[in-house]
Amino acid sequence: MCPKYTKHTLVSISVFLAASTAFAQNIRNGENSPYTRFGIGELKDGTNTNLRGMGRISAAYSSEYTVNTENPASYASLKLTTYEAGGEGSTRTIHSNGDTYKSGMGGVSYLNIGIPVGKHAGIAFGLKPMARVYYSLSDTLNTPGFGNGIYRYDGGGSLNYGYLGAAYKIKGFSIGANFGYVFGTIDKVRSLVSYNDTEKVQNTVFVNSNQLGGIYWKGGAMYETKINKKMLIRAGGTVTLSQKLNAKVDELWMSQSNASTTLNSSGTTVYVTDTAYGRYNVRDKVVLPATYNVGVQLVSTTNKWLVGIDYTSAQWSQFRNVGNTLDSVADQTSKIAIGGEFTPNPASLRSYFQRVTYRLGFYYGTDYIRLRNTDMNYYAVTGGLSLPFKRSADRLHIAAEVGKRGTEANGLSSENFVRFSLGISLNDKWFIKRKYE
Repeated sequence: MCPKYTKHTLVSISVFLAASTAFAQNIRNGENSPYTRFGIGELKDGTNTNLRGMGRISAAYSSEYTVNTENPASYASLKLTTYEAGGEGSTRTIHSNGDTYKSGMGGVSYLNIGIPVGKHAGIAFGLKPMARVYYSLSDTLNTPGFGNGIYRYDGGGSLNYGYLGAAYKIKGFSIGANFGYVFGTIDKVRSLVSYNDTEKVQNTVFVNSNQLGGIYWKGGAMYETKINKKMLIRAGGTVTLSQKLNAKVDELWMSQSNASTTLNSSGTTVYVTDTAYGRYNVRDKVVLPATYNVGVQLVSTTNKWLVGIDYTSAQWSQFRNVGNTLDSVADQTSKIAIGGEFTPNPASLRSYFQRVTYRLGFYYGTDYIRLRNTDMNYYAVTGGLSLPFKRSADRLHIAAEVGKRGTEANGLSSENFVRFSLGISLNDKWFIKRKYE
């Protein structure tokens, strides 16, 4: 019996269960992203912290000690049982019509467990976010018969993805897939509030609540071969076909008074006296687009360095929101990412910093949200570190992304963001028969 591995297993499972309980409880103090009002919100991919530090290149990334959920074919390379958890926090400076305001958020990014199965296969399972909605906007107006008033738009909620994946490797070629379930609720509230205090004017509120769920899968493949004794080349790709989520929709038109009720998902308080119109448990569909990702990496055979490039494309013309609406999205999006990592001496016994892994990267893409016939882009410069624990394969990962999303053209808004990520990976041995007791 090896006490070290038993301790790692117990601690890692405890962390995983505790984080699972807190997964949906994101920090929402002051967070606000206007563009999450459209589509299914801000897309999240649950990329590992170490990959975030090098531009989020993932299509051709494979490691013995990392669960790369973005390409499930990588699971076949696992050598140790790996537990991973990560979180993130970000700040945004939003510029709109000459005004500037700030917001922030934080939450759990991913929970993964990967297990090698023999010498040529591996499995993984976990939980990660897919999309988030968090906005609070207002606009003043003057309507005949209504007087001065204000439109308010508030929304909150998220979609998460629980998955189980497997992969198999034959010589240098590996293939894998993730199968799982997407679930979550998105609440949106639109209200018209009058500045007129007379009883003749009724304030109105429209509430839309969508409960979504459905099967979701992704397939991946990877191939690697040596160029010479010091370097190998690895190519990979993934495909996610267009898929449908089931939606259960509740809609309410209401007038407003001093009585109040709070929506759990958005945290928004609405004041209600009468329900003028309501639809409950209406069945609908949300259609998600097909997505393709390809990449290539050059890798040191001694694990000292790697450099890579990824290209991603998504067919958003296939997207349909509740009510069979396009909901202000582009026809097609693309993204290019480059990055790399360097470890001065992975086997160093004398210098700790020789075993630290240093990362840099960059990505640029077109946003899937398109408003007022205006395409929007996003980009970021990234960097990160992986700090080893003693002489084991366990690591503490740190990453930062500094970038911009959107444009102020045609009355739109732009977001300057700084995103910090923190992750941990612990490695253990399961199902390995010891030669000596």
